[in-house]
Amino acid sequence: MNPSRFRLLLSRRRLAGLAVLALAALAHYQHWDDRARLWWQEGRTPLVERLASIWLPGYRAVIQAKALSGLDHDETSGLTYNPATGTLFTVTGKHPLLVELSRRGEVLRRIELSGFSNPEGVEMLGDGRMAIIDERRRRLTTFTLGEADLSLDAADFPGFDLGFADAGNKGFEGIAWDARSHSLLLGKERGPLGLFSLPIPVGDGAAGVLQPLASPHLGMRDISSLSIDGRTGHTLVLSDESRLLLELDRAGQPVSFLSLSGGRNGLQRGIEQAEGVTMDEQGNIYIVAEPNLFYMFSKPAPDAG
Repeated sequence: MNPSRFRLLLSRRRLAGLAVLALAALAHYQHWDDRARLWWQEGRTPLVERLASIWLPGYRAVIQAKALSGLDHDETSGLTYNPATGTLFTVTGKHPLLVELSRRGEVLRRIELSGFSNPEGVEMLGDGRMAIIDERRRRLTTFTLGEADLSLDAADFPGFDLGFADAGNKGFEGIAWDARSHSLLLGKERGPLGLFSLPIPVGDGAAGVLQPLASPHLGMRDISSLSIDGRTGHTLVLSDESRLLLELDRAGQPVSFLSLSGGRNGLQRGIEQAEGVTMDEQGNIYIVAEPNLFYMFSKPAPDAG
């Protein structure tokens, strides 16, 4: 073989090998193997189990990329639903706010947050209290919000140190209330990524001890938000970096997922920085994304015939 042709062939093989290695690394980084496993698992799920779950493949986007008025530069993060008022609450990080929203994404109230550095998660508790996670200060603050309140100071309310002093900006972001166990489910963003349980007694009692939960490999690059469905007890786990919403059963096993990429589940464009998720009592799913975008997903009503 001509030496120059041999060198050209060898160079092409090296490039092909590098391309294969790069593709394999990308597949590992993006968890494509986990996504394929979830697709395969969903296809084998019996109808009775689908009906007993949230079943994310049945959802379609009905509101997408709606801008939240006046929050253009505030970076919404975390989301919760208050069944007593039928409204949603999110928090913002750059300018610490607790913001009340309608279920159609209209801003109803802005509450100034003093003494908070970087609020990343918010959740309604079972007794009418709310909880906010300050990721940078690694602190959970609980309080009761009045109907006319327009400001809150963290110094006025009890708090809980979540530990992980070296976590920096990779601490706890996800938070969900588990009414069955009277505890909070907390999600650490990464470094390491993980789920934890924190008992919260009814009333003004002190929080219990933070406990790590054994959970399967989630196939996610981060955890940005959590929500627990009161009907099924199943958990929604949101990952902005993986563009994925995952359903876990009560044992922590994956059940179904919803891709946040464009063209899936009725999404015209992908959700790039999904930071908060919650559900209402009718099963509607709400998502907020940075800096100020609002989404709603619902299941189509069954045909009358």
